[in-house]
Amino acid sequence: MKVTFLGTGTSQGIPIIGSKHPVCLSENTKDKRLRVSVLVEWEDYTFVVDCGPDFRQQMLRAGVTRIDGIVFTHEHADHTMGLDDIRPFFFRQGDIPLYAHKRVFKSLKKRFDYIFTSKDKYPGVPSVITQNIENKPFVLGNIDVIPVEGLHYKLPVFGFRFKDFAYLTDMKTVDDKEIEKLKNLEVLVVNALRIEPHISHFNLSEALSFIEKVKPKRAYLTHISHLLGFHNEVQDQLPDNVFLAYDNLQITI
Repeated sequence: MKVTFLGTGTSQGIPIIGSKHPVCLSENTKDKRLRVSVLVEWEDYTFVVDCGPDFRQQMLRAGVTRIDGIVFTHEHADHTMGLDDIRPFFFRQGDIPLYAHKRVFKSLKKRFDYIFTSKDKYPGVPSVITQNIENKPFVLGNIDVIPVEGLHYKLPVFGFRFKDFAYLTDMKTVDDKEIEKLKNLEVLVVNALRIEPHISHFNLSEALSFIEKVKPKRAYLTHISHLLGFHNEVQDQLPDNVFLAYDNLQITI
């Protein structure tokens, strides 16, 4: 299984528009972060987790020519607003499968009503196949994917376990019964927004405590804001098996 970090930034990305913060002015490419998303590939299957406003740029940069579907963690704009850019895939492949909680689809149907309508669709509008997911395993390609539910402040969000790889973002609290789903992982990806506490995201210390509880062989931090600090400086302070993810990083599980 190959995982490509399409984006590792928070909702505004890094650099933030108009910001003079030193991290936003950094010339290190690892400090430049698009909105958070990953590409997961195994055998002949290619799936994207979340589809934010940088989706087009991410697909071009990663050289993606086909996707088997998009899986959504939740409905916030930085995870969904690139949906219109599935059009090139639709033109080549036909209807694009989407996987999400029914609450997420309700939000998407408001924002992208022209995609989901069944009447008088404008020529060129993509068509999708929707599959509701709940907090129980579902099939992607030829594997069972296990949702892992947490709270993003008060909003339920899903992380996902693909075999020995798990991807969690926008988490603030995760119940012990959900953590049990994450045992014996090769790789865990989890959000770490900044140093200071935040109302709806793990900060760095919370993310590291969560990693210690799960005990994966390797862990990567994502959904990072400029307030976490410079990539190289943060990496130097992390445990040996914990890594700061960066855009276009590829790992193999």
